[in-house]
Amino acid sequence: MLPTISDVLSLETVRRGNPRVVAGADRLDSRVRWVHVGEIADIAHLLRGGELVLTTGVALPEDPEKLAAYIGELSAVGAAGLVVELGRRFVRELPRAVVKAAEEHGLPLIVLARETPFVQITESVHARIIDIQLEELRASEQLHEVFTELSVEGASPAEVLAQVSRLSGRPVLLENLAHQVLACESAGRDTGVLLAGWESRSRAVAPQERTSYDASSGWLVTTVGARGQDWGRLILLCDAPPGPREMVLAERAATTLALGRLLERHQESLERQAHGTIITGILTHAYADPDEAAARARAVGVPLTGRKLVSVVLRLVDPVDQALDGQALLGELAEATASVCRDAKLPALVGALDQDRVGVLLPLPPRTQVEPALTALAERLRAMWKPGSTFVLAAGSAVESVRDVRRSFLEAEQVADVAVRQPDGRPYYRLPDLRLRGLLHLLRDDARIQTFAERELGPLLAHDAQRGGDLTRILRIYLDAGRNKAVAAQKAHLSRPAFYDRLRRLERILDTDLDDVESCLSLHVALLALESFRRENR
Repeated sequence: MLPTISDVLSLETVRRGNPRVVAGADRLDSRVRWVHVGEIADIAHLLRGGELVLTTGVALPEDPEKLAAYIGELSAVGAAGLVVELGRRFVRELPRAVVKAAEEHGLPLIVLARETPFVQITESVHARIIDIQLEELRASEQLHEVFTELSVEGASPAEVLAQVSRLSGRPVLLENLAHQVLACESAGRDTGVLLAGWESRSRAVAPQERTSYDASSGWLVTTVGARGQDWGRLILLCDAPPGPREMVLAERAATTLALGRLLERHQESLERQAHGTIITGILTHAYADPDEAAARARAVGVPLTGRKLVSVVLRLVDPVDQALDGQALLGELAEATASVCRDAKLPALVGALDQDRVGVLLPLPPRTQVEPALTALAERLRAMWKPGSTFVLAAGSAVESVRDVRRSFLEAEQVADVAVRQPDGRPYYRLPDLRLRGLLHLLRDDARIQTFAERELGPLLAHDAQRGGDLTRILRIYLDAGRNKAVAAQKAHLSRPAFYDRLRRLERILDTDLDDVESCLSLHVALLALESFRRENR
């Protein structure tokens, strides 16, 4: 990071001039990109911003208004500050017009009481800047090697965070857009303390840049995302302002996490890989024509034309990401399913859909009943499956064409996602009435849903977090009561005037009309989405 004006004032070459800040003392944390010596009054057009200007003032105008204009022009172009050496033009102090203008524009203004060779100041500051740039370059090279290796090895988020913590000696966390912690490396600190009240604390830190240090919290925050889609934040907890190495470390880690999410794959048999590729191609419309998909499936021994096509999704009941051998277990489930299909003389495409699910495209002869076939498949698979681990089998609607397989798979995936949370021992599951709550639960990890909830409720959640308020609860009670204010006030255990006052505060915070049906519908959906995020994080 570039040196601040405070850093410059602490240099020995500057201290010899007996520097004194006469304006803009609250802006001494401004970064100095370069030091520029200039005696002319119309110097502003030669600057690009971030310069610390040194002058003796010998060529500055006499007119107070022109002096004030000189200060205004420096501020307008983004100069970091102005240093004036006393003695040649201004003997003991600067004109009042200069000091007043600097205060009004927030431009740091420093005077040097003693004669100081400007060349010594420029050399020392520029040497400091170059040293920082070299340090950033060396850190970048070292960290490039470390994180390139992690990317090549397909390191998990936990492994990436462990490396960040080891290199920095500080706690590091990864959160999603709903401010929920996805991974945490405590660096030896109490994890419970680190995560206490996390959502409220995180909402209070909202830097404007992709990588920024928040001094009030001591957090170095870096946005994580790729291809223009941000999905989380990496947070390094610092005891002091981070140096160039920590900044590069956080950014490289964020890049590795984003790349890992894009390239995540599983180790599978060649047959499972081939089947999985065909299924994925159908689901992503990778094939220009359905006949191409049918031809590829036929080439691996699975005929799709002239059949009833049933999409099946299997999920392990125990979350895969919490099992030490989760991916291996999922691979075994895929192989077992393929074996059962072969034994039952039901040729099928079987492959992993992702790290949680096995997908099966089951082509049944036209006169075959779907339900008995699914029951037989489920019973055979459970009979041969290892004890101690269970799974759910979910099926989508039977379709007649490869064109409709994607819809069938989406149904099966939704059913599996719901069934795996509360399995009741049925052989297989079909599409229940998920309604809105179920839909939002299924989409809870989608960054667009998280962004929607944050856009609708962000100001309200931040208000409650900062002030310990309960207006979010009041909004929920009001919407659950069908916008009946009398009923809502009774459920909230408040008098009507007190409840109406809270509704007015809600309207001011959210900048909306709570009598507007569409606005309330949008807020209600956002609240349900927020509940699905928080329920998942319990």
